[in-house]
Amino acid sequence: MKTHNIIIITGYSGSGKSTAIAALEDAGYYCVDNMPVALLPKFLELPIERDFKMAGLAFVMDVREKGFLVSHAAIFESLRIQGYAFKILFLEADEDILIHRYSQTRRHHPLSRNKNLTDSIRMEKEQLKDLRTAADLIINTSYCNVHELKSMIQNIAQKSGVLSSIHITVLSFGFKFGIPKDADLVMDVRFISNPFFVPELKPLDGTSHSVKSHVLDNAECQEFMRRYLDLIIYLIPLYEKEGKAYLTLAVGCTGGRHRSVAVAEAIGEHLGNQYPSKHIEVHHRDILLT
Repeated sequence: MKTHNIIIITGYSGSGKSTAIAALEDAGYYCVDNMPVALLPKFLELPIERDFKMAGLAFVMDVREKGFLVSHAAIFESLRIQGYAFKILFLEADEDILIHRYSQTRRHHPLSRNKNLTDSIRMEKEQLKDLRTAADLIINTSYCNVHELKSMIQNIAQKSGVLSSIHITVLSFGFKFGIPKDADLVMDVRFISNPFFVPELKPLDGTSHSVKSHVLDNAECQEFMRRYLDLIIYLIPLYEKEGKAYLTLAVGCTGGRHRSVAVAEAIGEHLGNQYPSKHIEVHHRDILLT
């Protein structure tokens, strides 16, 4: 098997192919939209999977490319003979739904030269009937919203290979410098006893053992950590199911030097132990500002 986890997305114009390939890109696939089918064999010879850590390769191919209808069957068969394994994902939607979508976007159908929209949709359906028959999976997106379609594509990606997991950042900050704009969840830890008012701890920061002990050995902080971490562990799979690629957990205290830093370090360590295969980073935005 020369290359694995290859997904070819095709189907009717307006059926959601752009949403599908965006979902696969979030899942860690290397994606190419409107890939000329004649270039596919040469592209697959590139050492791209060795150079980048990825879940697989995904290509959108459809009637926008003039040579697709004539060439795709022979090229796909040739690739299979050479040992390439790939799945064809065909997206479709009911005629009235496609008409409505084109009316909303005001885009031109790729086959609309000298034809009205309805005739163009019907012609495309006729031209793609053989490819639809050959598809490994068909999804009718007529009554799917964007989030539902992304979730379905994520499930397909997970079954096809290694799904790139959510990227988690734990970010400490000081409220007096403003809440981080990229924060998804913000937690205020100003209720914890402040090392700033302990003379021997004031010049240190939350990465030091002494400050960590002062903050994390506090009974209220320990109870908070237990409840907060339970919440995060519960939420992460739900965010992944929704197709979220990045999650930023912001932890704030007054200046962003002591309490928030110590708590962020502890959260990052716990998540790293809980999810050793996930990408987890800890950053301290304001540690040098106070």
